Order: sequence, then structure tokens, then C-alpha cells
Amino acid sequence: MECMISKEPRLHRSLPHTHAQTEFKGSTHCRSQLQSSMASDHRLGALKAFDDTKAGVKGLVDAGATVVPLIFHHAPESLNDAPHHHDHQFAIPVIDLAGLATPSGRASAVGAVKAAAETVGFFQVVNHGVPEAAMSAMLAGLRNFIEEPVEAKAPYYTRDHGRRVRYQSNFDLFQSPAANWRDTLFMDMAPEPPAPEEIPPACRAVVPEFAGLVQRLGSTLLGLLSEALGLRRGHLEEDAACLEGLSLACHYYPTCPEPHLTLGTTKHSDPSFITVLLQDAVGGLQVLVVDDDKQNPAWVDVPAVAGALVVNVGDYLQLLSNDRFKSVEHRVVAKSAGPRVSVACFFRTDGSTRVLAPIVADGGNARYRNTTVDEMVRHYRAKGLDGVSSLQYVRI
Repeated sequence: MECMISKEPRLHRSLPHTHAQTEFKGSTHCRSQLQSSMASDHRLGALKAFDDTKAGVKGLVDAGATVVPLIFHHAPESLNDAPHHHDHQFAIPVIDLAGLATPSGRASAVGAVKAAAETVGFFQVVNHGVPEAAMSAMLAGLRNFIEEPVEAKAPYYTRDHGRRVRYQSNFDLFQSPAANWRDTLFMDMAPEPPAPEEIPPACRAVVPEFAGLVQRLGSTLLGLLSEALGLRRGHLEEDAACLEGLSLACHYYPTCPEPHLTLGTTKHSDPSFITVLLQDAVGGLQVLVVDDDKQNPAWVDVPAVAGALVVNVGDYLQLLSNDRFKSVEHRVVAKSAGPRVSVACFFRTDGSTRVLAPIVADGGNARYRNTTVDEMVRHYRAKGLDGVSSLQYVRI
């Protein structure tokens, strides 16, 4: 039924009360629909105008923005969906990998990884084999690229998922309810790395080296996680192909003039088996921690530990482990300090048709239907960072 708004409201007086009342309500409803449509068109226009600059959020800051544009405003309920406890008693575990060469040291590390993966889904690792010089160089290279003039970055700006290197602001800019205050250089590094000329010169030398070091660490972590599941050390890497694919999401969070209105990254869980995160000292990463009674969720800061890398369980590993390991929601708050720079390393299988199937213990039941990486990726991209876990899509 088409909506029609009366041009002559005086006609209502000649109608019976109930009929007039019905038409009035209908007209109000249609007027509301029209206003909503106009607002939607205005927002789409603003999103396109922002995207067409190819300058990202950094461009807004460089232009002297003193307010956060409306497209970045998040609803109050999404900003304040759980309390933030600065003094929360829970601390993200820090696990030392220095003793893996001895049976007792490895057993200790497996136990620590198992406890973290089964509870909060996050932990930090030290003595992990990635030199601090490589980590510092990676952060510096990313920062140098994002802080280049717009004309130097524009050739890399794209929303074409077929390109292995793409610079953009908000992969879900046109799907999400509100944009996030960040820009990203995204690089698919494995199984086939991009050609050197595809990588921006500012970070061309350091990216392949850093990716190789992180991939070696990924093998170590997947071995520990396999043993934590009671499986042979090589199961997740070799049988489940969790090390086949590696993508780097290099995020730059500019200083924000009104951090109470927006987020650096919306609440989400990761489309990966595991994620290894390199972050600078600015801070802003928070994990949603729930107590044992599944009550009183709270946002807890993930502190910047010198020389550490942050590791978290992704959606694919929660599915494979049949809920034994937890892919926990996390976010990045916007800050007036900064900029904040981080590199999220996502470990995924490269085979888009590879089946993801839960590993069910004897006598147990599968909690997820079988799916493919391709199906999960398409679902994730279509919905964007909407605050809803992709695992709900395949949960039985």
C-alpha cells in the first residue's frame, strides 16, 4: 500500500472521528517514513562524500576538525553497553614463552594458554621470538604511510577485496550503523604475498619481515592451543590449516576531538582462528569480561606491556573447539590522546571452500553446523561491525 500525505488537513473535520483519526495516524506514519528516508539519503551522501576524499579520518583531523561528523556518532546504548572498570580485579594474563624447550616449561605454557582461551579468550605473550626492533619498525612504517600527503596514499585507497593491499577507512563504511574513528592499511600476506611494488614504500621493507616473524609465532601458538585441546601438537596447523592464510590489518586511530561520541572500533569478535596484535603504548583496547555467573559484564583495559604481543581466540577457533575456547568481544575506544597505531595479524585458512566443523568430544553434541570460511567471510562483510557475533549465524 502506497503512503500518501494529505495536502488538505481541513478535510479531517468532515470525516467521522474514527476515520479521521485513522487517516491522521497514517499521515503521521508516512511523514515519519519520509523523514527517515530523507535522513538515510543524507547519510549516504555524507558517507560517499567522505569516502571520495580518499583521505580517511586522518584527513578530517588534518583539515582541523574540532567536532566529530554525524556519520561517526554512535548510539549512546552502544557506547555505554557495559560499565568500564579501571580497577576491575581481572587482569589479562601475560604468558612467558621462554621455557618451551623443556617439558615442564611447555606443560606450564600449555596450561596457561588453556586457562586463558577457555575463560577470557585473551592473553599477552612475552619472549615470543619477534624482536622489539621489528615491532617498532612495523609501527613506524605504518605511521609514516598514514601520515603521508593524501595524493601519496590515494593510489592504495580501494574497496576492491580482490586487491591484496588496500587502504581504506572502515571496511564496512556503508553497512555499519556508525563509522569508526580509524583508517586501515590491509594486506593479505599468505599464502601468496603481494608483490613488493604493491606495498607502500613507507613500509615496504619491514612488512614481509614482520609477517614472517609473526607467522613463525603463529605456528608456536597453534601448537600450544592444539595441546590445550588434548590434540597432537600439529593438529590446528596441519589438519585444520589454521596457518595457511595471514592478513595484516594495520590500524591508525587519529586523535579525536569528541571521544565521547564515537569509537575507534565497534564491539566485535574476530573472523579468524587466532589474532596476534601489536599495539603501541597509547592504549584503548578493551575486552568485555563476564563473571562466572554470566552476570555483570564489564569492559577491561588491555594494558600495553613492554615487548608483549596480544593474542586472542577468533570465531573460527571457537567453532572448531565447539565452544571450549572463547572468541570474546572487544573494542577500541576513541581517545583525545594519540594517534594510536596497531597491527592485527589474522590467521585464517586460505581454502575458501574448506569446511569448518566442530571437534566434538566423546558423548558431546555439536553446537555449530558445518560451514566454510567463504560463507563466514561473506556473512561478516555483509553485516559489518554491528555488535552481533558471526557465530550466531551458524549456531545450532
